[in-house]
Amino acid sequence: MSKAYDERHIQTLSDVEHIRMRSGMYIGRTGDGSQYEDGIYILLKEVIDNAVDEFIMGFGRKIDISLNYETGEVSVRDYGRGIPLGSVVDCVSRKNTGGKFNDDVFQFSVGMNGVGTKAVNALSTDFEVRSFRDGEFSEAFFSKGKLISQKRGKCGKPERNGTYVRFTPDGEIFKNYKFREEHVARRMRMYAYLNAELVIDVNGEKFVSENGLLDLINDEAQFERLYTPFHYRSKTLELVFTHTNRFSEDYYSFVNGQFTNDGGTHLSAFREGLLKAVNEFSKKRFDGDDVREGVVGAVAIRLKDPIFESQTKNRLGNTEIRSDLVNEVRRVIVEMLHREPEEAAKLVNKIDETSKLRAELNQVKKLARERSRAVSVRVPQLKDCKRHLNMQRGTGLDSMIFITEGLSAAGSITSSRDVNTQAVFTLRGKPLNVCDLKRDAIYKNVELYNLMQSLDIEDTVDHLRYQKVILATDADVDGLHIRNLMITFFARFFDRVIREGHLYILETPLFRVRNKKETIYCYSEDERVAAIEKCGGRQAEITRFKGLGEIDPSEFKHFIGPSMRLTPVDSSRDHGIGETLSFYMGRNTPERREYIMDNLVITEDALA
Repeated sequence: MSKAYDERHIQTLSDVEHIRMRSGMYIGRTGDGSQYEDGIYILLKEVIDNAVDEFIMGFGRKIDISLNYETGEVSVRDYGRGIPLGSVVDCVSRKNTGGKFNDDVFQFSVGMNGVGTKAVNALSTDFEVRSFRDGEFSEAFFSKGKLISQKRGKCGKPERNGTYVRFTPDGEIFKNYKFREEHVARRMRMYAYLNAELVIDVNGEKFVSENGLLDLINDEAQFERLYTPFHYRSKTLELVFTHTNRFSEDYYSFVNGQFTNDGGTHLSAFREGLLKAVNEFSKKRFDGDDVREGVVGAVAIRLKDPIFESQTKNRLGNTEIRSDLVNEVRRVIVEMLHREPEEAAKLVNKIDETSKLRAELNQVKKLARERSRAVSVRVPQLKDCKRHLNMQRGTGLDSMIFITEGLSAAGSITSSRDVNTQAVFTLRGKPLNVCDLKRDAIYKNVELYNLMQSLDIEDTVDHLRYQKVILATDADVDGLHIRNLMITFFARFFDRVIREGHLYILETPLFRVRNKKETIYCYSEDERVAAIEKCGGRQAEITRFKGLGEIDPSEFKHFIGPSMRLTPVDSSRDHGIGETLSFYMGRNTPERREYIMDNLVITEDALA
């Protein structure tokens, strides 16, 4: 029997109530601050966006930010025009109120157009705003979006025009949150890249860029650049690109200073314009895949009326600008190539080589697929699960695959796994080191080919079948080597698996300490010492696990269940990942041996 549905069930929410109840509509996910896109960084962004808008319009070249990483309190002071004193309260508390609807005042707005600061206000335990204009000020204090007090008067001491905002994210909305310095720093760098000569001071650390997106590519490109990046900048369009020896294509795209991580019209126009420009300049007919393989590029445009496909502005939807933008990108790139003939020759040679290698690779692919079909319809090393990841539909987010070493370890995991969500792929010994190899190595090596097919990432990582790819190796020297070889495989050929947070390491216990009443699994030496003391010292039974195969399947359920310990593989802090891989996994054995001998530390315990 259905419940009655009448006028009593219709609710009208205030602006503040709606933002607090439906926060995801305004800031995306809430999160705890561990991820770059978590809500607390969106709050910070919305306040800074207003300051950046002032800089874009020619007012204020500096932004001072204070961030208390312990309490979460944030303050932002810009030196722009300041909010009109009579509108301070409305601008931070009433939706669809602000100056950004007036093109004469804000031509290229960054923020949420009448929503951003209101969302920050509503989602903060306390919020303070103060505007300074020509020796006068207007201030207001709020709690969870509700006005507590306001005041207007003459400044007691000289104050430069501008706006000051202080807020603390609400712990009821953002559970156990904590700002991470690396995420804050990355956002500040992006602001600096997009707004050349703007100075952003965060707790005394200055972020500033003289060359805009060129600095972005020079700083962020994780592999060696094959030629000097081509860079163009005008009032409404900026672009930069170069090639690396990677196999993927990577882009940063922005609209009015907003990072559109899902791309959109401007990114697709940039990619098409690049292809047309290269073919026009070289007088050849390269395929798009050949031109774009290994590209690292960035494009930023400024529009008066951008149309985004979500409130958080992840993707641009202005299709009417595509044709003109493609032609403009083509034109400026052709001009740059003609101005720099030596660098342009390197670009064309790289694409020509890629085209030839791709033709050879297609033959290798064909042989590999024929060999695979002749052996078996199914991948013999894979024990699949029932549910799989579908990124477009957002399903299978609980799916995972364990990549294990040896049959014994695979047997333990297979017999204790959840067959609905947990798959197992078994490695037979140490996989091939692909650090210095080309892509055809995957097709010539049966094991790596089967792994690629099991994950379904041959054409694109968008087809990845599992949300988590988990390396489950023994905690010994061989296990660590296998783990590094697999990380090298993904970093070399499928680095998006790492960059998009899909690759993990399974932490399994090193010791089991127990007595007649209690069993404790220990993941470190410190945990072992504490467990021995808890279990009665010498009375405790201590077992050292040398390999995953030694752990009984009945015990293994604890280590791959809801409380399993996973360590994400993260390369975001190493901007020279290509050089790092080459040094530790490449063919430079004498150089590595010398490094080890120079840095080897021998303890007294080892000599005893």
